[in-house]
Amino acid sequence: MPALTTTSDGFLLNGEPFRIVSGALHYFRVHPEQWADRLRKARLMGLNTVETYVPWNLHQPDPEGPLVLDGLLDLPRYLRLAGQEGLHVLLRPGPFICAEWDGGGLPAWLTADPDIRLRSSDPRFTGAVDRYLDLLLPPLLPHFAASGGPVIAVQVENEYGAYGDDTAYVRHLADALRSRGVEELLFTCDQADPAHLAAGSLPGVLATGTFGSRIEQSLTRLRAHQSEGPLMCTEFWVGWFDHWGGPHHVRDAADAAADLDRLLSAGASVNLYMFHGGTNFGFTNGANHHHAYAPTVTSYDYDAPLTEWGDPGPKYHALREVIARHAPVPDEPVPAPGPKLPPTEVTLDRRAPLLPHASLLGAPVRAEDPPTMHALGQRAGFALYRTSVPRSGDGLLRFAGGVGDRAQVFVDGAPAGVLERERHDETLPVRIPRPGATLEVLVENMGGVNYGSHIGTPKGLLGPVSFEGTALRDWVCHPLPLDGPDAADAVPFVPAGQATSAVPAFHRGTFQVAAPADAFLALPGWTKGQAWVNGFPLGRYWNRGPQRTLYVPAPVLRPGANELLLLELHGTASARILLTDTPDLGPAQS
Repeated sequence: MPALTTTSDGFLLNGEPFRIVSGALHYFRVHPEQWADRLRKARLMGLNTVETYVPWNLHQPDPEGPLVLDGLLDLPRYLRLAGQEGLHVLLRPGPFICAEWDGGGLPAWLTADPDIRLRSSDPRFTGAVDRYLDLLLPPLLPHFAASGGPVIAVQVENEYGAYGDDTAYVRHLADALRSRGVEELLFTCDQADPAHLAAGSLPGVLATGTFGSRIEQSLTRLRAHQSEGPLMCTEFWVGWFDHWGGPHHVRDAADAAADLDRLLSAGASVNLYMFHGGTNFGFTNGANHHHAYAPTVTSYDYDAPLTEWGDPGPKYHALREVIARHAPVPDEPVPAPGPKLPPTEVTLDRRAPLLPHASLLGAPVRAEDPPTMHALGQRAGFALYRTSVPRSGDGLLRFAGGVGDRAQVFVDGAPAGVLERERHDETLPVRIPRPGATLEVLVENMGGVNYGSHIGTPKGLLGPVSFEGTALRDWVCHPLPLDGPDAADAVPFVPAGQATSAVPAFHRGTFQVAAPADAFLALPGWTKGQAWVNGFPLGRYWNRGPQRTLYVPAPVLRPGANELLLLELHGTASARILLTDTPDLGPAQS
């Protein structure tokens, strides 16, 4: 029988009164060799449960392929480690997760079909979800409470009331979980708004709320919606996330602690969002699109109790003191900060320009008009579009429909300008030096929108391109996903020399490590691009900020020689990078 059940005003675990004191810890944002450490620190703060989403898009990148359950995605191992630490688990498999994650977790192969009604009872959508659950649940069920495992509850969808009101769809998901062997408690979560709660919940399924303040008001609304049963805040927002070009958000520890105390004093259960945020490694960050497109930064520190690099912050201590007033806290020392790598300078002494070697990284696709990245079968990364301009002179390049999401334009190899979805750019003045000049457009997917109606918005070039009214045809397109550990192995590197031109290029260098430890990659003098250490994708950097350093997890380093690889999009006068012992996520704004 399932371990967790409900009464008129609370939970029972194995028949005994139980309050969920949980924290979000997404396995896919933490290096697998650090899972055990983060889980132990969750228990030491007083948590009895951890919560995690499940990103459908990473686990099933190919609709016809097998489920990916290894490395960063070895969810069964994560669940096993949680159980060994004595922690319960709240599982949130979506299919939509939001999470400031690329596409909200929905696969690009699914959202690329404009005829599918996402997050609805459209059989094309529910059929894809059903096939996914057929693959996902069998390896997970041994870790559910009914089989003696740590998973005590499973979420149905995610904040659906903020999106739609297709109750048949939400009921389909609940039935799909039950019919595939999930016996554990099911719950929904919605913002503590009467309309959202009404649209997103189901009879017979526990409704929970998401909020970070206005505790009494939020609990009152939750109780008004559901007259009996446990009160639970499934996302108690202790911090917030950042966008490129925006501030670094923080929340005062005393303020968060006071609201947590109010929540627990009311007898409610809680899941801290986040307990430990982790990192949007590689190309996995999401984006928002309200009035304008706004991509999320690489760090998902979230100003959480446990920092991105796994050290207890001020909020860890403050929230632990509050939890101790309401629930047992282990009588063990609070974890100390982890070791950091001594400051290490890295010289990037080899270089390989990207544009001339694009054919070595992605097989060419020919098209009359430029296809989107979705049409090229590409989930993330870059795409290079190349054609010739039949006439010369000064004029206006027009990109019908704009770009998704950021395009660098080159004429005969020279930079001509940048267009951004964020600015709604569709035109660029250029000088074409000769008839037949080569036009190249390098487009970066900056992250799929994770919330609202813009989920699944296409990437790449979004329509025909013209110069002074003349349509440009016969495009050669190179998909450049760059999402593997050998991202640049196919291109030939040469000595960097004294200066570099302002064109996209890979830069490579080696450095020595005596004993691996956490570090932070500082990039003064560099503009924008991607970074890898020993083939591990650290993520995006951009001097626009607020984030100024990239987290380098200790497990990606090794004793002796290590390799750093950058794809710098705009060129640099520097040849050096610094691995430092101090993070810089930008000036704080509460």
